[in-house]
Amino acid sequence: MTRILVVDDHAVVRQGVKQILSEQFHGAVLGDAQNAEEMILQVGKHSWDIVILDVGMPGKSGLDALKELKQARPKLPVLVLSGYPEDQLALRMLKAGAAGYLSKDSAPNELVQALRKILGGGKFVSAAVAELLALNLESDGEKPLHEQLSDREYQVMCLIAVGKSLKDIADDLCVGVSTINTYRARILEKMQLKNNTELTHYAIENRLVNRLIR
Repeated sequence: MTRILVVDDHAVVRQGVKQILSEQFHGAVLGDAQNAEEMILQVGKHSWDIVILDVGMPGKSGLDALKELKQARPKLPVLVLSGYPEDQLALRMLKAGAAGYLSKDSAPNELVQALRKILGGGKFVSAAVAELLALNLESDGEKPLHEQLSDREYQVMCLIAVGKSLKDIADDLCVGVSTINTYRARILEKMQLKNNTELTHYAIENRLVNRLIR
């Protein structure tokens, strides 16, 4: 009996994913959680075969949640189901231990295909992510400036670039404004930028914010 945990802060998404899975994985046990904290509790209480994890949750981000989950259950496979473009977070999520990365724009049959492959012991990436991986391997070691950022710094950079205020970012990430100010200072220093305008220009030019993110 397959046990699948769906983690997303939107109830409609959780129910939609579970409906798709109930039609394809007959007899499967389908659980859900609306944030990282609930996910960790569920993983501690029950045995799951795979976790489907959203990236853009309020509070602890999907990336932080993935890292915490892999520390608690290193062998538990995770499929990231994300509203972010592949070129924003896919490589970071895979490096953090995800077994697959799939856009929420994908067709239901691709979600089923990804789950079957991962449950069979494999990895799943879309053609777009596979190309990113290939380009990353072929690079001559000269990485773009944003690759120097930590995962949290990268997240804050993207949020600044889409026009969110420092207070809004602090609220989203459940930290103080002073903490976000510290992240911003580190980001500007590492990327050799002077202000938010230059940061936003860099993010747009490098296709890091080609869709609105939370």
